[in-house]
Amino acid sequence: MRKSIKEYHTALLVIYTVVLISGTISLTMMMRIMKSTATSTTSIAVLNLIFTHFIFLLTVPFRIYYYAVHEWELGYEWCKITSSMIHIHMYMSFVLYVIILITRLLTFYKKACQVASFHRMHACIISFLVWIIVLITVPCIIHFKYGKDHDKNATRCFQFGKSIESVLILNYLTSILIIVIAIVLTAFQANVLWVLYKKHREGCTFQQEFGAQLKSLCFALIMVICFIPYHIFRLSYLNNIKELEGTNEIFLSITTFNCLDMLTFLGRRSCNMCFVGKAA
Repeated sequence: MRKSIKEYHTALLVIYTVVLISGTISLTMMMRIMKSTATSTTSIAVLNLIFTHFIFLLTVPFRIYYYAVHEWELGYEWCKITSSMIHIHMYMSFVLYVIILITRLLTFYKKACQVASFHRMHACIISFLVWIIVLITVPCIIHFKYGKDHDKNATRCFQFGKSIESVLILNYLTSILIIVIAIVLTAFQANVLWVLYKKHREGCTFQQEFGAQLKSLCFALIMVICFIPYHIFRLSYLNNIKELEGTNEIFLSITTFNCLDMLTFLGRRSCNMCFVGKAA
């Protein structure tokens, strides 16, 4: 079994190296753009998304190290933290995508007053509370529950499949829920773009609302491409954890390509802002 998992290390090494380099470039460019962007509920959600990506990318070099040398010598606790961070990143990203998409959909369906009543200060307070809860509860779960059946002296890492055997039903429900929500929101967002296209036809590309909704569709498609394949596979993985542990790592690594989601903001105007600001 160990040998079969090690056979995936080269592919995982390449994937995480690409994610680290391209994700870092994407976040750097996005931070330059956000400096000149007006603060709104959506932009606050995007800032939270940037922070989520940033925290995850800090742990990627340790994954690259492990897949390069095939041994983990950085301690059991750090192995658990690095391993769990990819799951935290995926679920936090998903929640933030849902918030962004629902906010844009409410604005389109003539319920802007509901969005406006949700003041920026409220969004900031909620963001602060969510991160406090995450930073307090997650370390406790990692320390007391995550990977408790793993050999603490082993030189292997990222093989904590046994940890989820006691919560299989919760994992099934979570995967099904993510698949359904991603498909439904993508369908709604595609319908919004179709309505705008029928309304403006060739002039739709010059409409600010069309551009905003197009970016939202990109977020929805990122959920479909990065998250749905993994969670569809996960439904099979939960029935056969030992045999599919190596394949699970490949599907899980694909979810990290959502770190490139910030590239959806890099239109012609945004690129000009980056390079003009750099030249100045």
